[in-house]
Amino acid sequence: MIPAAFDYYRPTKMDDVIALLKEHGDDARVMAGGHSLIPMMKLRMAEIPHLIDLQAIDGLNEISIKDGQITIGAMVTQHDLINHAGLQAAAPILREAALQIADPQVRYMGTVGGNVANGDPGNDMPGLMQCLDATFVLVGPDGERSVAARDFYEAAYMTAREDEEVLTSVSIPVPQGGYAYEKQKRKIGDYATAAAAVQIVKEDGKCTAASIAMTNLSDTPIYSVDAGAALVGTAVDAAALNAAKAAMLGDIDPTEDNRGPVAFKKHVAGVILTRAIERAWSRA
Repeated sequence: MIPAAFDYYRPTKMDDVIALLKEHGDDARVMAGGHSLIPMMKLRMAEIPHLIDLQAIDGLNEISIKDGQITIGAMVTQHDLINHAGLQAAAPILREAALQIADPQVRYMGTVGGNVANGDPGNDMPGLMQCLDATFVLVGPDGERSVAARDFYEAAYMTAREDEEVLTSVSIPVPQGGYAYEKQKRKIGDYATAAAAVQIVKEDGKCTAASIAMTNLSDTPIYSVDAGAALVGTAVDAAALNAAKAAMLGDIDPTEDNRGPVAFKKHVAGVILTRAIERAWSRA
């Protein structure tokens, strides 16, 4: 449980972070909260000769809500999401999801940027960010660029981020309507067997917009366009729920592991999505 030897850096400017990444290439890794990377290093499943800590970079732990847009710095923790009064009013689904991540000790250190950047299909924030149509801001040697969360994830632990880039913030349009984040897991602190993020807009008793994303049911988070479309124009009755569930099941591709066989995971996914839609609809 002791990592291999490594050089530790704690720069205070993003330019210095980028310079270190350029200098050391594949031998360097950026660390935000460290809850994914440090256990891998301790188990010798990852050897990182050069570890770059982002804790001392100014401006990465800020939250702003302005002109219908929410901006969350990469070093904002899950604890920060839970306790920020403005976020609770503007996007309560963020708090609801963060409360279901691991346990309080992890949430004090685990960051939004780390959760979305490393491409782990079991993490909660990537699917949630797809549901909310978030945009990720990346900074690298060529400057700053933005990538939609729905385009960011390519495969397990593979994303659109280049090796010399750092994810610095997440931008989210203030969500409208009802919301829900439902998660089934084996025990407190575990990854989801299945989780669903849902946002629904209701007008005159009918659904006018719906956004649905699923977690840990494929090698990337799944934003299910067809599942959301199945609800639009309906009163979210039993037929609409069944249609949305069927569309979602057609998009996911779970594999058997210690959380259960494929058939079980699909069953859980259907139950979780139904609960999330019903709860979001009741809040719309």
